Amino acid sequence: MQKIEINSIDGAEILKQLNHHLKGDITQRWGEHILEFDNELGKGVVRTIAFDWGVSLVDYDVNFFEDTKIVFNIKNANPIEFIFISEGSLEYTNDHEERPLTFERYQNIIISSKKLSKETYIFPKMTSVKVNFIYVLPTEYVKKKNNNLSYLSKSLFSAFTENNDNSTYKHYGNFNLKIADQIKQLQNSHDSGMVRTLSIEGQLNLILAMQILEHNNYENGLALPESLSKEDIKKIHNLSGYIIDNISEPLSVSSLATKAGLSPKKLQLGFRVLYSKSVNEYVRQLKLEIARDFIKSTNYSISEIVYNIGFKSRSYFSKIFFERYGILPTDYRKKVKA
Repeated sequence: MQKIEINSIDGAEILKQLNHHLKGDITQRWGEHILEFDNELGKGVVRTIAFDWGVSLVDYDVNFFEDTKIVFNIKNANPIEFIFISEGSLEYTNDHEERPLTFERYQNIIISSKKLSKETYIFPKMTSVKVNFIYVLPTEYVKKKNNNLSYLSKSLFSAFTENNDNSTYKHYGNFNLKIADQIKQLQNSHDSGMVRTLSIEGQLNLILAMQILEHNNYENGLALPESLSKEDIKKIHNLSGYIIDNISEPLSVSSLATKAGLSPKKLQLGFRVLYSKSVNEYVRQLKLEIARDFIKSTNYSISEIVYNIGFKSRSYFSKIFFERYGILPTDYRKKVKA
């Protein structure tokens, strides 16, 4: 495992210290600093930009070829970190956690550690990871006109306003695709100059607002249609096993939602979070994978296999099998049985 130590939350300095190990190239344009690397350590892009009132962004889009531990030793500041992973996952630990935590894709994370503490993020090898870190320095942000901090929940308000040099704050929240969609817009910005800078700042503020809103709803026990709790995720994981066991049965969205104890809308959201597919796309792909295994390992006729996976039309099955694998089921059987 390679280890990189960082002793700053200044974005430009973070990139400089990262590049000491990653041996890439750093460029600067319109207030952004961008590190690009593509070598034996991995490949990726890390970019950063800072704004007034102690708000800054560090955005990682990386794929390391071995597990990579980035350790932050921050001595002179303890920012509030708004973290959101759009792809992949991260292991996290600090001086006060009993064991490493896994930060998952689409999960809303807000943390603040004590001064002089260590925070460690482990990027898994051979895995594409896209993660946004929005740093907010409370001592600077409280000086902002119309900061409206009093509207925050009590716990988050304390993190912003109290002397928190020796306190910690953590929120490991729900899974939210609206935040993911907003971050995608931020990452896909193709503007330039002043327009780009203003656009990034506006989108950054919107992402912060959405993360704070998710936090408030979480603390108030509100379940919104666009967010998923860990219990919801667990239900969908369990449902995937039920689908396999009942692959020959009618598997409509409504019947599966009833089985899981979720609304159809939340079920669809969960499948998009976990599998990047709709329920029907997931079920269809699973049927095709099971059918392919049947063709390869049994002597069932194609018609019997179609029946066993719950399709009524052999011609439709052949059509989507060809779309998926580029070969007709009968030709696939000849190929694997040759």
